Amino acid sequence: MLKKKVNQIFFLCLLPLIVSSAILAQESTINVGIDEKLGNFLPADAEFVTSTGEKIKLGEAIDKPVILAFVYYECPGICNPLLTELAWVVDKVDLEPNEDFKVISLSFDHEETPEIASNWKNNFLTSIKRDFPPESWLFLTGDSVNIRKVTDAAGFYFKPVGKEFIHAGSLITISPKGKISRYLFGNTFNPFDLKMALIDAQSGKTIPTVAKVLQFCFSYDPEGRGYTLNITRIIGTVMLLAAGIFLLSLLLLSKKRKNKIKELNN
Repeated sequence: MLKKKVNQIFFLCLLPLIVSSAILAQESTINVGIDEKLGNFLPADAEFVTSTGEKIKLGEAIDKPVILAFVYYECPGICNPLLTELAWVVDKVDLEPNEDFKVISLSFDHEETPEIASNWKNNFLTSIKRDFPPESWLFLTGDSVNIRKVTDAAGFYFKPVGKEFIHAGSLITISPKGKISRYLFGNTFNPFDLKMALIDAQSGKTIPTVAKVLQFCFSYDPEGRGYTLNITRIIGTVMLLAAGIFLLSLLLLSKKRKNKIKELNN
């Protein structure tokens, strides 16, 4: 009897802690929005359908740095402006499509069809002025299970309301191995920021010398979510070079003096 009362008292003491923990857990769960999951890998086995009706696994589609946009094609809100801006920025970015990068638009509305994806693909590709191979930008659709696998892995959370969805907007750069590299937020994007994000995503591959210089001079600012000139690193490098040149000059000068002394002695 005494043991039973002790257990009841113990449970009553723990009850506020259990309730508060449940409340905190509920508050920390994101229902709509983006929870950055940098370094996460997207599920390579997730299967989707292209705008031409071809079945493709995500791992097969991501064979080089990728710009990923979660949208739904018949969205009356931010998706159309987001894809319009994406078409504009890939037109300006100083990288070659299908060689240096690819673009994937993935519909999170499982009721959308490849025919719908095809219409929207034609709309956005025709707005790009540069030579942009159709295979460089995939418009994918899929079932709810595969969609959720990918959106959960990327920390992208959306909520259906009637026939529409409440959701956020961003671009995500993915490495050739399917690893999440950067999130670019907003509805306007800087071609330079996108180029740097794609260079960062190109982990595990040989990076051209120019790209290495850019990576050295510019660093990613997590708070501003953009790339800024790394003044400290540049000044430090210049100072080291100056110190090295100064020491080399001293050594050469000392060597010249020694040679002159030898000549005079001879």
